[in-house]
Amino acid sequence: MKKLFYIGIAGLTLFEILNVYFIMPMPGSQRMQSLDMAYFLYSYRWPLRLMFGAMILAGLVRTFQTSKYKWIPAVVLVLPVASIYMFNFKMSADAMFKQPQKVTFKSMQGNALNDSSIVVAVEHNGEVKAYPIRFIVYHHQVQDVVGGMPVIVTYCSVCRTGRVFEPLVKGSPEKFRLVGMDHFNAMFEDETTKSWWRQATGEAVTGKLKGERLPEVESVQMTLDKLFGLYPNAVVMQLDESSKKNYDSLGRFERGKSKGTLTRTDSVSWRDKSWVVGIQVDDVSKAYDWNDLKQKRIINDKIGETPILLALSDDDQSFAAFKRTSEADTYTIRHDTLIANGQTYNFSGHSLSTPGQQLKSVNPHQEFWHSWLTFHPATLQHKE
Repeated sequence: MKKLFYIGIAGLTLFEILNVYFIMPMPGSQRMQSLDMAYFLYSYRWPLRLMFGAMILAGLVRTFQTSKYKWIPAVVLVLPVASIYMFNFKMSADAMFKQPQKVTFKSMQGNALNDSSIVVAVEHNGEVKAYPIRFIVYHHQVQDVVGGMPVIVTYCSVCRTGRVFEPLVKGSPEKFRLVGMDHFNAMFEDETTKSWWRQATGEAVTGKLKGERLPEVESVQMTLDKLFGLYPNAVVMQLDESSKKNYDSLGRFERGKSKGTLTRTDSVSWRDKSWVVGIQVDDVSKAYDWNDLKQKRIINDKIGETPILLALSDDDQSFAAFKRTSEADTYTIRHDTLIANGQTYNFSGHSLSTPGQQLKSVNPHQEFWHSWLTFHPATLQHKE
């Protein structure tokens, strides 16, 4: 019975550690192919806890009765209790990164953020809403409605990328919570089936819905100054008072000044933490070096059979991508105005020459190179 007691202690303690280890950024955990094991442990966490707990209870009395030094089993008993507390109430993803208690928005006149703040913005049915990176980098996700369309605005600081999806699973609305990460990318769990979804792709990677994808919503990443210049009636998310102490109030991360091992920036091109802009058109993906884009300001290129252009604003932060009308069209940029064939367009692709004419946008994503390459292993690299 004493052996049963100690096996239960060891088993429960090890389980609580591994249950978090595989889905949090701990040494070695994110480079393993351990997703299925992590999902198994998490899915059967209560049966496993009950099993190990029963073993402990079965040997508890006998162990204390026969132990010469009663303090030894007492101290050992603290191990699973401490591990349960630490790994479930302190180190779990949704315990560390809370959702905002209240999501509020302000117009350009009432907004408290500075013009250089970088936002992920969504436009739908004439409504434009912006979500500051310095806020969503902590929350990881914000569920909202834009122009009548439900959205889930996500951000992963370890991948340095934002994605916006419709929270629809097989046509039905769904709620999600942050459950951890895999291969350095945030994962969310849906409320109904408990499947796990990858932030960088919107794909269910394990669980009943494995292989399903959330519909991606077109979004832009730019400074507030640029956003309000293009969309004067836009509104921007304000800080949640309950999360204020956790925000990157100085915007160090968004400007590439973070010193964290997982969130720092490589200034040299094509390193793990170098910035790229990734674009996928149909089944073809391509990565563009941020340093190269800063030097050129505009890149005319082709992804698969689709001619595209990628442009960077004078503010060195806002970027946009569009389909070119034809491969023969070469666009230039001057003070954030796109020019081709005598036609001019603003940074949102709206024609300044012909009212009603607009370039068709392509969804570009800023991302760390290691992340884009991991989730787009066949990606092309733009190099000249």
